Amino acid sequence: MQVDDQVWRQVLQRDVMLQGPRLPAAVLFDMDGLLVDTEPLWFMAESTVMARMGVQWEPADQSALIGGPMSRAVAYMIDRAGGGHDALEVARSLKSEMASLLAEGPIDWMPGARELVVSLRQAGIPRALVSASGRDLVNHVLAMVFAEVGDDVFDLSVAGDEVEHTKPHPAPYLEAAAKLGVSARHCVVLEDSQTGVTSGLAAGCHVVAVPHGPSDAGPIVVAELGPELEEAARQRLSTVRSLHDLTVETLADLFGGNRGQNVESRGSEGRP
Repeated sequence: MQVDDQVWRQVLQRDVMLQGPRLPAAVLFDMDGLLVDTEPLWFMAESTVMARMGVQWEPADQSALIGGPMSRAVAYMIDRAGGGHDALEVARSLKSEMASLLAEGPIDWMPGARELVVSLRQAGIPRALVSASGRDLVNHVLAMVFAEVGDDVFDLSVAGDEVEHTKPHPAPYLEAAAKLGVSARHCVVLEDSQTGVTSGLAAGCHVVAVPHGPSDAGPIVVAELGPELEEAARQRLSTVRSLHDLTVETLADLFGGNRGQNVESRGSEGRP
């Protein structure tokens, strides 16, 4: 007996509502420090701008800014320099330095990132790049990524200057999910910073954190997420040592077989 397509869709929809999808509806990638290793470039750009303001930039300064938007970085830098600098000019200088460094290339992938995004494409799982960086810098990175693995490796991207509120606000991830036509609660977010993890959890996504370790941003501190997100973190936050620990199969395990539970971290927190 032939079953009408609409009936099948209703059956599948009911299955998803009762059990949840067996795979993520989409995987949403952070950019800096998660997809590509741009943090050393940011340090160089920030150091150059701060040197013009007569201040020596330290690794601890950069650690305070990882995952955050340009506005927060500029405010911090001006405060570090003792004030008296124009925020727009500092932002222009920082973006200009970073763009120059990106243009020099090549940019290194973070461990496991290239393999993961390609395997997700092969599996047909939608992918988006969601960054706190501005569109011009995102496009620099995308040009490198597209040249290496094809321009269909991401279905779309969301830049920090394209949303009213950027990370740690949930808006960037909600925007990406909406543009993909999926529910944020059926997405997995991949992040490397406290700021990004906060954004992903607040959006209702499952989050896999790949923290840098003590030499950089440090491990994700659940207590610092705030009381509203602490319970969400217990249910929807996992930690891995690198993206080498993630495959389509482990994401299925995270999202389907261990739904509502925190998947045990595959290794200690920090760089491999």
